[in-house]
Amino acid sequence: MSYGRDEQERGQGRRNQSHSNDRDGGGGGRYRDEVYSKRVPAGKRTYCFDVKTTRSGRDFFITITESKRVDEESYEKHKIFLYKEDFGKFVRAIHEVIGHIQEECLPDYEFRDLPEISNHSEEPSYMDDDDY
Repeated sequence: MSYGRDEQERGQGRRNQSHSNDRDGGGGGRYRDEVYSKRVPAGKRTYCFDVKTTRSGRDFFITITESKRVDEESYEKHKIFLYKEDFGKFVRAIHEVIGHIQEECLPDYEFRDLPEISNHSEEPSYMDDDDY
């Protein structure tokens, strides 16, 4: 099976996801260069949304990092890599899940700082058993 450059870089990103700092990932390329970052403080947790370049510098992906303080001097971090071909699926799923919580789970709760979430119930579900 033959993989294109983007698929190889995407696979490389998944293999290196345990690295916590922006490194070039070996080979001297520009892998993981951060080009934009949005930090969201949330109590004991902080969420970071970082746009990074692939090793070639010709493509971009997002890392979403949750950093949680576990004691005075240490943090626990969890990271998700999100690639451009999955942006729409991810956003649709987030909107669908938040909409469900708003309508079915907590209809009387006043959600603050939440942008208008459109109902995507007419959209097909993207979370099939094959996705796990």
